[in-house]
Amino acid sequence: MTGKRIGILTAGSDSPGLNAAIRAIGKAALSEGFELIGFQDGFTGLLEDRTIPLEASALSNILTAGGTILGTSKDRPHEMEETHGPEHVQSAIDTYHRHKLDGLVCLGGRDTQASALYLLQRGLKVITLPKSIENNIALTETSVGFDTALGIAAEAIDRLHSTAHSNHRIIVVEITGHTTGWLTLGAGIASGADVILIPEIPYNMDIVAEAILKRSRAGKRFSLVAVAEGSRSQDDVAFYERSLRLNASRRSGKEAVKAAARIEKLEEQFTGNTLLLANRLEQLTGLETRTTILGFLLRGGTPSATDRVLATQFGSACVSYIEEDHYGIMVAQQGGKITAVPLEDVAGKIKAVPTDHPWLKGARRVGTSLGD
Repeated sequence: MTGKRIGILTAGSDSPGLNAAIRAIGKAALSEGFELIGFQDGFTGLLEDRTIPLEASALSNILTAGGTILGTSKDRPHEMEETHGPEHVQSAIDTYHRHKLDGLVCLGGRDTQASALYLLQRGLKVITLPKSIENNIALTETSVGFDTALGIAAEAIDRLHSTAHSNHRIIVVEITGHTTGWLTLGAGIASGADVILIPEIPYNMDIVAEAILKRSRAGKRFSLVAVAEGSRSQDDVAFYERSLRLNASRRSGKEAVKAAARIEKLEEQFTGNTLLLANRLEQLTGLETRTTILGFLLRGGTPSATDRVLATQFGSACVSYIEEDHYGIMVAQQGGKITAVPLEDVAGKIKAVPTDHPWLKGARRVGTSLGD
């Protein structure tokens, strides 16, 4: 069937491989006679009706380009209803119908899946592609951007080895990952980090310090600590759990929910404070300690070959599902194969690192401390 009009947007933080996915969707769609409309800056473009035509010329020379030619933002329709009222979000729905779209493709992370489900429940035909350098999206083995970020993070730690060795220092490297530790764990293993700290395994500061001192006593005068930004100590976890229990015992109903939200925000402020971790390690070990925060460095640059292949697979499969009028899904990889999973099964879910995952077992067997 020809003549379909498809909208496409990229939402949330940028990620390597987004342009490769846009290219794959565009080329496959145009070959079927579809018309593509790109919405600028994520869901903001849909709300404000800011579009660009995605013709063949716009798809040239973007396979290896970082970022996204459509731009992106963190506006989330499923949250705007509460902050701006339903009439504000209605403008996004009106834009969809004004352009007489047959479907809307949303490329993004966990929040994007929730936003897409929100629009699906309001009558829009939506399909999503997963992108996440943290690899935290449920029901897909990997996401666009993860492989590239993994390589960049591992290379960064590799480079820090020489300066840590030369100056006999502890170097603490903070890696993106507020809720999950896939990126930190993978990069830490690949680069031979001596300590790896991830959100799924609360760490004991004394155990971390002892692992470093053990290396020092063996004549190894430097250590590298890879820490996910969302990692927490066992003491922090115990404190917040006590706070939540106390809050629940003193309040009920909406008051309890609001108080719990305040505690969670407070927790976020203390979670992943790499400088505090580094200072504490220096106090406990007596070794000079420095920090490096990779941050946005992990999101930029040319996507890896693996991410380009994955993005192309996801994008071409997306068009196949559109041809079949199969919406309300996220394109995913399971068992090494490209498939589709219901959006309602993905939205709001987090893919945490299982405590029995082979990566964790491998790290422990080679002597890596996980802080527990």
